Amino acid sequence: MIEINKIYNESCLETLSRIPDNSIDLVITSPPYNMNLRIRNGKYCSRQIVKEFSTKYENFDDNIPIEEYYKFHFKVLKELLRTSNIIFYNIQIVTGSKRAIFKIIGELSDYLKDIIIWDKGYAQPAMAQNVLNRRTELILIFDAKDAISRQFKKANFKRGTLDDLWLIKRGKKITSSHSAVFPEELVKNIIENFSDEGDLIYDPFMGTGTTAYVAKLLNRNYLGSELTSRYYEVINKRLSELKCQISFY
Repeated sequence: MIEINKIYNESCLETLSRIPDNSIDLVITSPPYNMNLRIRNGKYCSRQIVKEFSTKYENFDDNIPIEEYYKFHFKVLKELLRTSNIIFYNIQIVTGSKRAIFKIIGELSDYLKDIIIWDKGYAQPAMAQNVLNRRTELILIFDAKDAISRQFKKANFKRGTLDDLWLIKRGKKITSSHSAVFPEELVKNIIENFSDEGDLIYDPFMGTGTTAYVAKLLNRNYLGSELTSRYYEVINKRLSELKCQISFY
């Protein structure tokens, strides 16, 4: 059994194994980018990312070989397609993820409905010579039921008002060990435009809890998985504080 409005301190694959088919209205997530992996002379070698860019995980290596990284995401996405109606899957193209991302797009092209380009408004300086700065990320939109059509079955925006290029600044740090924070505005845009009040929103890589936090603010139910214990504690603290604020007002 699975409880809603709850965060599970476990792998998303464990949580997903207990979720019935077609029971999640909307998935919003940003999985680990595999940023601690680089390739030199055709070989994999892990590195210590500059502190400003690093995100530290427990029980998960953010520097796994690309084929393993691909297999992990493929397995997660197949489970999400089984359990969910629509999936917004944010990923950044970096050395450790590039080949896996395009392989996923190819393998799951029958379920790929659209792609949003997220422009963060600026680019951090590249960490190597002769490399383009990266100021954009991809939001892959998967639909298990009807990906051929570009029309969304559940959409709360008027014709011609929502583009596939979103200019939204990066989120503020909630904790010093997690710099890649989902902006609340980005999550709000997705939830308001692609779900209704009372819908169930799931984030399999909850991080510091922005998806659940915004879902609760917008009167949606939430469900999340987070493997890292310290982020799990941060999430519950944020949600408790939000509950107090809502009760106060």
